[in-house]
Amino acid sequence: MGPDVPLLNDYKQEFFWKRFPQTVLGGPRLKLGYCAPPYVYVHQLVLFLTPWLLGGIGTLLYQLRVLDEAFAGIVSGALMLGVGAIVQGMARCMARRTGVVQRLPAANNILADEEEVEFTHCVAPETVRFVVPGKRFMGNVVLHTCLAGALCGLSTWYLLPHRLSGLYGHTGAGLGAVVSLFALSWVTVCIGEYSLIVNTATETATFQPQDTYEITPLNRPMYILAFIAVDLALRFSDSGVVELQVASQVLHVLFVVLPVLWALGMLSPLDALLLWAMEQILVYGLGGSAMSTNIRLLVMFLSSVCVAICTYFIPTSLGVVLFTVAMGFLFSQDLTQLLVLVKGVSPTLGLGWWGLPLSLLFIIGALTEAGLLHQLNLVNSGNLTLNTNSVENWESSGVVPPNPQEVLGWLLIALFFITRLLRELQGACIIGGAMLNPLYPKRVTTAQAFRRKTRGLRVAGIIRRILLNLVSPLTMIAFLSVDESLGKIHTASLAIGFTRAFRMVWQSSEAALLQMVLVVIIKLAGGHRVAHWHDLGTTVQLILVSLVVNRVSQFVCKLSFALTVLITSWTESKQRRQSAGTLLALNAALCPLLLAVVALSALLSAPLLPLFTLPVFLVGFPRPLRSWPGTPGTACPCPDSVYYQQLCKRLASAIRPALANGAFGSCTPGSHYLGRFQGRLLWISILEKGYGYCTVNIKGLELQETSCHTVEARRVDEVFEGAFDHVERPGQCFRLLNPNWGNALIPCSLLPVRVYSDAQSVLTGIIDSPDHLRQLNSDFLKTLVWILLRYCVQEFTCGAQRTKGQTLQTSGRKSQSSQHPVPSEAGPAVIKVETQVRPESSSSSHLRGLDSSSLSSFADWSDEDDLFGPVPVRRPMRMMVRTDEAQTELGLGVSLPGSVEIHSLYESMALSSLPTLRPLGLGLGLGLPIIDKGKENIPAPTSTTVRTNSQPLLFTSPHSELFSLPADWRTANLASSKLQVLRPCFPEAWFCFCLSQLVLESLGEGDFEQVTQGLQEDRALQELYTQVVLSCCVALGADAQVFSPNLLFRLYCGDGPWTEGLEWLRANKELHQLTLRAFRYSVKLLVDQASLGPVESLDELYTTLQDYHKNWFIGLVSDRSWQDSVVQEKPFLFSLGHDLTMGTYTSRVLSLQENLVQVGALNEEGVRGQWANLSWELLYATNDDEERYSIQAHPVMLRNLTIQAADPPLGYPIYSSPPIHLRCL
Repeated sequence: MGPDVPLLNDYKQEFFWKRFPQTVLGGPRLKLGYCAPPYVYVHQLVLFLTPWLLGGIGTLLYQLRVLDEAFAGIVSGALMLGVGAIVQGMARCMARRTGVVQRLPAANNILADEEEVEFTHCVAPETVRFVVPGKRFMGNVVLHTCLAGALCGLSTWYLLPHRLSGLYGHTGAGLGAVVSLFALSWVTVCIGEYSLIVNTATETATFQPQDTYEITPLNRPMYILAFIAVDLALRFSDSGVVELQVASQVLHVLFVVLPVLWALGMLSPLDALLLWAMEQILVYGLGGSAMSTNIRLLVMFLSSVCVAICTYFIPTSLGVVLFTVAMGFLFSQDLTQLLVLVKGVSPTLGLGWWGLPLSLLFIIGALTEAGLLHQLNLVNSGNLTLNTNSVENWESSGVVPPNPQEVLGWLLIALFFITRLLRELQGACIIGGAMLNPLYPKRVTTAQAFRRKTRGLRVAGIIRRILLNLVSPLTMIAFLSVDESLGKIHTASLAIGFTRAFRMVWQSSEAALLQMVLVVIIKLAGGHRVAHWHDLGTTVQLILVSLVVNRVSQFVCKLSFALTVLITSWTESKQRRQSAGTLLALNAALCPLLLAVVALSALLSAPLLPLFTLPVFLVGFPRPLRSWPGTPGTACPCPDSVYYQQLCKRLASAIRPALANGAFGSCTPGSHYLGRFQGRLLWISILEKGYGYCTVNIKGLELQETSCHTVEARRVDEVFEGAFDHVERPGQCFRLLNPNWGNALIPCSLLPVRVYSDAQSVLTGIIDSPDHLRQLNSDFLKTLVWILLRYCVQEFTCGAQRTKGQTLQTSGRKSQSSQHPVPSEAGPAVIKVETQVRPESSSSSHLRGLDSSSLSSFADWSDEDDLFGPVPVRRPMRMMVRTDEAQTELGLGVSLPGSVEIHSLYESMALSSLPTLRPLGLGLGLGLPIIDKGKENIPAPTSTTVRTNSQPLLFTSPHSELFSLPADWRTANLASSKLQVLRPCFPEAWFCFCLSQLVLESLGEGDFEQVTQGLQEDRALQELYTQVVLSCCVALGADAQVFSPNLLFRLYCGDGPWTEGLEWLRANKELHQLTLRAFRYSVKLLVDQASLGPVESLDELYTTLQDYHKNWFIGLVSDRSWQDSVVQEKPFLFSLGHDLTMGTYTSRVLSLQENLVQVGALNEEGVRGQWANLSWELLYATNDDEERYSIQAHPVMLRNLTIQAADPPLGYPIYSSPPIHLRCL
């Protein structure tokens, strides 16, 4: 797509210009897009002006001195209450009427506009319902009506001309301001009343995708009431507070601008405002952290407020110190992990029960230190005030006695610079990503080499951990314990300040250390001489410094993001629209305005919203740092999600030391990181952080790379290669500069992670080589012999006491979800074949087997992703055969892609009740058994060619029972001539070798030789295996002398052509699964021999098959067992695929090994800004076009990847973990 793709398509543009005027006016729909009678507009205009008319009545009565201020407001409020009740009553009555009788013509007209209403007269039900849609809940009807009355009464009181004149003056400019404010302010009130009681407009500031509880109508009235509340406070304070009077004057002016702020979406919805306010107070007022969920935020906020209140009422300063230190440590922990321990579940990547005594010892030491230092400081200060002679001696000698807090301040400065230096050394980039770290290893390909080269950095990281997590908290507690403001603790500001300061020591030691160092530097620079600064006290100074540091940091990040959008709109050719030059000129001309917008968004801690991701910047509404209302963990899963599920926990364990050592830089809640390994992209978000723990959310982005996804993924690879595979450039000055500085992604670290490496190979020259294919038949027979023998030993070792038939019934059901058979008990040594069915049933089963093989195909015909979008999943076919007892299921298949699925129409009916589907040539009797039509009722044997043993087959060795096979496995309806031809192919030497090896494994060295000799000389046992193995070979269709690649692939997928024994094999489900597994093992053996060389001995072949069984899953990517094996971390997985576009067969191998995952930090303000635009664009403008401009690839901002990583329903990550708790101490 070109850069000039429309921002909104034609339909969305029309929709937007109908919706936006409605938003500005608070709900009146004055632009409908179709012709409507004039009374529709008159109704809306009258209802819009009703609050002004009713408020005017109260104002007029007050101006005429008929009523005083209070009664004037009451009269207006009562009138508005009555009007609101009438309007809502009419809406509910009409809703009942239209719920019984509805007009259908417009609804049935599919060509009509989606909002078009057919009006009949001015009070028709559809007219009332259009103008006043009504409320869903009766409780909201009462609440909103009462609130509308109160709002109108208070607004009348708030906007009385006499009151406005008292604020701005009675003459000159003041009088002009009063008139304009009075008129425009009532417009604001009318907008708020209309959205509350008549019709609610869609807000540009939308936080929740759906307004389930009708909270949106309360947004605008609540902001109006907040402005009125300040004026009420001024009234009841007798106008004695100058600050309140100034605030009231400013808010009266802002009151007029409220409609503009609502239209621009700068004012938060109530739910987002509440969460944002709690988060800001918790972090900057009470010393906490942003929380991972809304429930945790609410609980932690209320608990922290209770601690601050308790601190205020503690009578002694020592009690304040001990209480705040203990509560700060307790609340800086993730207390939910105690519940995990109590439940008996091991905590996520934690220390378990060992963490409790260690934490207890540490907090006891901290409390002891704080108490002793505080008491000693009190004693020393008392001695200094009493012993004035000693002070005079100090002064006369010219030596000033050392201040303990000043000494500790110098120690804090030293700790800060040491820990900051050690943190910079841990990452791949330094100085904000501008330069590469010369000490970080380059061009490292293996995890072992990376660990070896970073041994020194890990030692530095451990030193930093000790200094930051142990030494720094104790030093900061000592610094606060000797503060002189502890003597004035019984003030609200100091109580909150000490609660926050002692909490921050634990909650965020690195941030607290920076803030204390800044306070110390200001004090050393003479800040105590600044008016009122020293009087604030150290803890209040810390609150102010933390706010300034945070807002300045946000300003820098937002400004960097704005400059990136501005510059790349011109420098990136694919982003250069026709309007790019105009927008650049406007931003340059209005540079002060741009800086003001950036500063305002930083001051409010709100995202900087680039409209449509163009260089047109707005202030988004304040919201929590998580940006989304729901709990993290929602995703759009697909089959590829399982790879991220396996990777998630391994990556989390690798993140722990990197976070603790400082490799991720200043890791705070709201930070975002991007991980890259092969085709996988991981989005890591920091949700919460405390003392020694961190809570993260890991998302996996789609593996089916679109064009936009590919462009940005390639740029991500270039950024990482520039940092981790850096090639030295000539010149000493510039060789350490980051070549990709300015990109939204800054490389941080390499993480050794045990993850699946995906390798795909083209099998041209292997799967189509006659020399390789000739060996396949022999390998298949050997593999099947080994699998059957191992199956019997496995059953015997499990010691099951059930019969073979019962075991087959249960294991047959389980075999479809697992590749490995379910062990069962070895059967008896006597085998009989006496199964008989009706001829009609037999012939019918042959017909249906042929139909099944012709209509069904392999489940996953290619491991390549579909180029034209996802293919809908087809239901497997169930073929039913009617026997004497009941209907039995013969087999499963999946319809061939592109074929007509006739069975889907009758899948709930038995096939015997449907007309028989005869394949082509059936009438000629080609390839089918001959059936005597006149003898349909005479029972006949299943096959006259299968040997039926009327006498039991006796084994000569007593140990042969261990290797006996079920009787049903010898009932194949096959011609004896086929088996006789294949009998010489049976690998007798391999059979004897496998017997000896399995006996050695089962019985040990005891009677090994005698038992082995007896088994090898038992001809009945060998005859049993010969018949079963050859029958399976013929039934599967693997008896061809030379396989074709297509036949091999179809047999591998379990969808080979129909054979005369296929139904028998599918009826014995477990034998079918074992046979299919044997063939897949032999295909894998073929590929390995072609790549690594032939197997030279029986012992090597036996070892290879054992390795396949233990360490490999060999099957299809579409199998459920494939996903289970990935989750269970099977070391290797193998699958065949078919690339239809290239006409080649491919192999796919997943290898579980330790690899290096590249991780980089993202500009968090850039992420928040793009997510804010996404929320506005999809929830308000409904611009869900998949080719819209704002989702196109942007190699610098990584726009497409950022949109993918948003929470559903706006984003579409294929995997999202629940909040993961990491112990990082």
